[in-house]
Amino acid sequence: MLTYGYWNNKGGTGKTSLCFQSVCFYAHANPDKRILVVDVCPQANLSELLLGGLDNGGSDKLLGIQGLVPRATIGGYFQQRLPAPFTMPSAVRFDDYITTPATINADIPTNVDLICGDPLLELQSNAISTLANTNIPGTNAWLAVIDWLKDLLELSSNRYDVAFIDCNPSFSIYTQIALSVVDRLVLPVMTDDSSRRAIQNAFSLVYGLKLPSEIYSQYAFATRLRDANRSLPKVHLIAKNRITQYITDASAYAAVLRSIDADVDGLLRSNPEMFTFSDLEDGFVSIRDFQTTGVVAFAKGIPLYALKPGKRQVMGRRVVIDAEYKANMVHAMNGLVAML
Repeated sequence: MLTYGYWNNKGGTGKTSLCFQSVCFYAHANPDKRILVVDVCPQANLSELLLGGLDNGGSDKLLGIQGLVPRATIGGYFQQRLPAPFTMPSAVRFDDYITTPATINADIPTNVDLICGDPLLELQSNAISTLANTNIPGTNAWLAVIDWLKDLLELSSNRYDVAFIDCNPSFSIYTQIALSVVDRLVLPVMTDDSSRRAIQNAFSLVYGLKLPSEIYSQYAFATRLRDANRSLPKVHLIAKNRITQYITDASAYAAVLRSIDADVDGLLRSNPEMFTFSDLEDGFVSIRDFQTTGVVAFAKGIPLYALKPGKRQVMGRRVVIDAEYKANMVHAMNGLVAML
C-alpha cells in the first residue's frame, strides 16, 4: 500500500482541503483502487468533510461515530493501546475503526474508507509521549509507540492500494506516529514568507537538517528512525496553494515563490535522497484560490468535480458558484492528482 501524508508544521496552508479534494479526485479517477483515509488530526475536519460537511450534518455524524463502542476513530484505537503500548492487544480489530463515507455522504466515491479523527488525540498526547520515553531494558519504547499506526494498518490484510493521511500542523507524538508510515509527503504552502520558513522547519523536523545544536541530533525523529533501519517519508509534491485565479503565480508573491523554489532546489542538490523527484518542475504544483466555490464544496462535503455551478443555498444564505472558477479549480486538482 502506497501512503501519502499531507502535512505542514504551519497551520492555515490548506492542507485538509487539499487532502479532501485529492482523496475524492483520486478515488473518482481510479474506481478499481481501494482507498484508505486516516485522519490523524484532533480537529477532525477531514472526517467532517467526508461525512457531509457543516451544512449536511458532518459534525453530528462524526459525534455519533465517536460515541460508538468501541470508539470508531483513531483516538479510539489509541485508547486501546494506552494500557498495552508495547505489544498489540489481541482484542484490536481493524474493522472496528472503519467508516465508509459513501454510506453517509453520497457524493464521496464508494471505494473510500475512513478512520475518523478525534479530539481525544490532544488529551492522549502527554500519556503517549510519556510511554514513548519509558526506559525498558531490551525494548525500544519510542519505536514501539511510533509503530502504533503501522500495527493497525498491518491488520488491514492488504485490502487497500493507496492511503491518504491528514496530519496535524504540529510535530507532536501523534503526528510522528502518522509520518512514520508515510511513503510520500505532500507539503502545501501559502505564498507568504511564513510558508518559506515553514518549509525550512519541516525539513529540520522530519529530516534533522540544520538543527541548532548537535545535542538535538540524538533525539531527532530522523535519527531515531534511521537507527531502527526505518525509511523516512520522501517529499513528493509541494503544493503552492491559494494562488490568485487569474495569474498562476501572482506578481505580488513572485519573490516569495522564487525563494521557496530556490530553497528546495538547494536541498535537491545537497540531499536528493529526501525527494521522489530530481527536477524542480516535477515537484511543484500550483493550486488556485478556491474562493466561494471552495466554501460551498467544503460546507456541503462535495468534491469540486461534483459541484454544479449556479445559485446554491449554504447555511441559509444564497451564493453563486462561478462556472469558470470551478473549471479552473477542477483543472488544478486534476493536475495535482495526476502527479500522485
